[in-house]
Amino acid sequence: MASTALRDLLARSGLTLVGVLGLSASVAAMSVLPGCVVRQAQDGAALAAQRPTPLLADEVLVKKGQRRLYLMRDGKPFRTYRVALGFAPEGHKEREGDGRTPEGRYVLDWRNASSRFTKAINISYPNVEDRARAAMRGDRPGGAIMIHGEPRRHVDPALADLVRYEDWTEGCVAVSNLAIDEIWRYTLDGTPIEIRP
Repeated sequence: MASTALRDLLARSGLTLVGVLGLSASVAAMSVLPGCVVRQAQDGAALAAQRPTPLLADEVLVKKGQRRLYLMRDGKPFRTYRVALGFAPEGHKEREGDGRTPEGRYVLDWRNASSRFTKAINISYPNVEDRARAAMRGDRPGGAIMIHGEPRRHVDPALADLVRYEDWTEGCVAVSNLAIDEIWRYTLDGTPIEIRP
């Protein structure tokens, strides 16, 4: 049992060992060395706040002219990846089949772990404005624009032989398999994405 003097000392100083360490009173008393104390449970929140949290992007930025994708946190990039774009990358996507990668602000809205490419994260293109512009021209806006990895060799062996960083997609943003694994891990559905020229 903890001595009365130790209990009184802990009570007067607002400190406790029982509960914080999950120990019985007798074990807690034996764990105290002269000059060492354990703070009350109120410091548990401070300790939890110091634990590292998983690194998640609060935005994805694609700069088409640089052929780069940036995972952003608080306005600063913490990961950068080389990308391949649509086979006609200049300008905003206007219609289905034009080979352009869209430009503008969208959202990563769902994922496919078993696509014909190594993982794919959907970009919310077309939005309302994209649909309206295409309709005014009498075109379909296209869709299924994704950030994806390399083609799965067993699904599409001819496509898998393409040079990785040529602009070869139908409008998607293609990255290496290592990159898509990280992008998958560091983003959530609902993460905003901006695609710039």
